[in-house]
Amino acid sequence: MSAEQTLSKPAGQAPASGTPLLEVEGLTKHFPVMGGFPFKRQVGAVQAVDNVSFTVGAGESLGLVGESGCGKSTTGRLVTRLYEPTSGSIKYNGQEIAHASRKELAPIRSEIQMIFQDPYSSLNPRHTVGTIITNPMEINGINPPGGRAARAKELLEIVGLNPEHYNRFPHEFSGGQRQRIGVARALSLNPKLIIADEPVSALDVSIQAQVVNLLQGLQRDMGIAFVFIAHDLSIVRHFSQRVTVMYLGKVVEIADRDSLYNKPRHPYTHALLSAAPDADPDNESADRIRLTGDVPSPLNPPSGCRFRTRCWKAQEKCATEEPPLVQLSGSAEGHLTACHFPEDGSTTDSVRVAKAGAKAEAKPEVPEARATKD
Repeated sequence: MSAEQTLSKPAGQAPASGTPLLEVEGLTKHFPVMGGFPFKRQVGAVQAVDNVSFTVGAGESLGLVGESGCGKSTTGRLVTRLYEPTSGSIKYNGQEIAHASRKELAPIRSEIQMIFQDPYSSLNPRHTVGTIITNPMEINGINPPGGRAARAKELLEIVGLNPEHYNRFPHEFSGGQRQRIGVARALSLNPKLIIADEPVSALDVSIQAQVVNLLQGLQRDMGIAFVFIAHDLSIVRHFSQRVTVMYLGKVVEIADRDSLYNKPRHPYTHALLSAAPDADPDNESADRIRLTGDVPSPLNPPSGCRFRTRCWKAQEKCATEEPPLVQLSGSAEGHLTACHFPEDGSTTDSVRVAKAGAKAEAKPEVPEARATKD
């Protein structure tokens, strides 16, 4: 099937129920690279995020997955406006915030919070836990009933810590406990949207389960929407209702969880799912899709489809035309894919074709060999 066999569908469309809480359209972030002597000038740009679009409904969880360096964390920091976008639109509750001033952002800062990846560097070691949690309330002028200290102790209890830990310092806690403190800090302002940037990647497996279950409980009980950034596909499947797959700054596939995991359409998504370990050894298969070559540099990404230099299905069209993110015929409602030659969802056929491409890697007609001539 080719991409011409598509159904008209806007990129990143949210579920039909209600207006999305967050709408991201064409979001782009290029970091300038300076060089030259004696006068510095821009000699290039790192294309960290390029034309990314997705939506998040109120109370919904959207997973954002991909290899390291694909732009997941940068996207999260753009949504929270920790980074200034190069271009594109970010609408929160219908309000455009992509290029809003600090004064314009102030009223909604409390509604969009972030849980950072590293629980060791995201907490100020000179502040007590109580100060870390109450500072956001003080900055935003929030005075909860009973006082800020009482609210901070209540939040510590909500995230599974002892309220008596209020006067302790971060170095007195384990990694999992520190991450719970980070969650409590994010909850201190009663947010409607939380960007969770790989919140469990630095934790032990047993602690990962505790933190993920904690976040799920908060989502269920408090109706908080999540953008859950991770590279662990099993955790994303457990936590997220919809999943967005990124590769080298681009969205290559977006779908609801069951549709994406049961019938991936993009070769890259299929390769990621193939590489994920199975908890049951009896289900483990030696037939895995093993990607060859390295991820291209975002300073000079490939023309056309960015995945073509590692794709076993790449053809000449992939080098000259960038595939649009559309709904392919035969895909579930809202399942969007950016591929000229998408998968049919058959794992056996995909592995067989991928292995055939890997065996032919040294031949001049394979995608990687052609890519060196472009």
